[in-house]
Amino acid sequence: MIDTEGVIRRQGIQKQTTIDAETDRLTQEQILNLERRINQLPVTKTMYRIFTLITLGMMLDGFDVYLAGGVLGQLVQSGWSSLALNATFISTTFVGLFIGSLASGFIGDWRGRQFAYQVNLFIFGVASLASFFAPNMTTLIILRGISGIGLGAEIVTGFTLLGEFVPAASRGKWVGGLSVFANCSAPIATFLGFIIIPTIGWRWMFAIAGVLSIIVWYFRRGLPESPRWYFSQGNYRKAEQIVAQFEEEARKSGKFQRNSDQQDSVNQIVTKEGHYGELFSKSMIRRTLLGCMILAAINTAAFTFVTWVPTLLVNSGITVSKSLGYTALMMLGAPIGALIGRMTVDRLGRKWMIVGALIMTALLGYIYAFQTQPAALMTIGFLMTVCLYILMAVGLSIYVPELFSTALRMRGNGTAQAVGRLFTIVTPYIVAWLLTNQGILSVFIVIGIFLAITAVLTISWGPETKQQILK
Repeated sequence: MIDTEGVIRRQGIQKQTTIDAETDRLTQEQILNLERRINQLPVTKTMYRIFTLITLGMMLDGFDVYLAGGVLGQLVQSGWSSLALNATFISTTFVGLFIGSLASGFIGDWRGRQFAYQVNLFIFGVASLASFFAPNMTTLIILRGISGIGLGAEIVTGFTLLGEFVPAASRGKWVGGLSVFANCSAPIATFLGFIIIPTIGWRWMFAIAGVLSIIVWYFRRGLPESPRWYFSQGNYRKAEQIVAQFEEEARKSGKFQRNSDQQDSVNQIVTKEGHYGELFSKSMIRRTLLGCMILAAINTAAFTFVTWVPTLLVNSGITVSKSLGYTALMMLGAPIGALIGRMTVDRLGRKWMIVGALIMTALLGYIYAFQTQPAALMTIGFLMTVCLYILMAVGLSIYVPELFSTALRMRGNGTAQAVGRLFTIVTPYIVAWLLTNQGILSVFIVIGIFLAITAVLTISWGPETKQQILK
């Protein structure tokens, strides 16, 4: 049973080296033992439940973000919007994402991961439902900004929370698996847009996102808090209660094993209070800047391509229906790219997969700009989407949160996400100006240069975090 603080109440659990429920005062041996147990948390039904509920929230988050491409193409063609208003809609979305990313980082490190996770899905669910009734583009833009706050918080909290539960040796597979499912929302959103928008209208895309978000929010209220976060705060009793529940579940299923000789699994979790300024200290500044650059590059490339492609195709003379169909086929590369990242990240490592995907995305983007035939556009676009979502799975989902200690993880990841959003706030206006004055080639050249710079910084500054215990 789970209480309102995310602590799993346990019944009938045997007391081994557990903590006195009335006090958090432990001997050093008890603290080390608890940390070892956190780092070796068994995979149980509760773990799969956490994974499922986080995954559903992340999929709806992605669906809400990616529905914009098809909707905006329809709004331009119908005269309900314009290129300038579309740019404002996209930028307002990312203003909300910026606020949500930054706020959830501070709240998650201060009050806990579960607390930060309770409201974000509700926010973008209600805002999406309200968008169904928007009487004009101005109202839709305002509601989109509100929705963006919840969307930004979901991304920061979801990947961080799952990464703090799962074992270090398979963390890449677990978090990469979350990214695979989350990125299925891209082709789902485009395919549903292809079917729904030309037939019953764009408003129903927001209705679907809103209703499903509220349903998932209801079932997700009982998610447990991260025992790693409790430990980092010195709240050992609550950390013990959650760990003991996992161990009892594993014991009942006959799968409980503990390796007490694994000495490198202790003295890893930082238990002192983390101050925000530490992110910019001499020992952390490179990691912070690198995280910001990686997420800025990923967000700029991914959301420029995904959000603007339908509009670019419409402006080239292709019908809305066909442009949505082409985009849907390209976006099949999203789950494939995330799956490739998930399957290889724990073997090949994070750093060099990110570097390779950055370089390939830049090259394919340059080639894409020269294509005019539908078959070539879809093929190159598909391959570029695969590379983009390898970056999403490895860089955004796994690597950047691993750069920071538990005490600073949400703020570090939230700050990097927020900086990434800042880039995407101004990007729509830059893209609109480049398309009007310089053409599509200039867009991909500018993005390619940005990706290349990020690759160089990753080589120079990036540590390899493969299978390392989260500090």
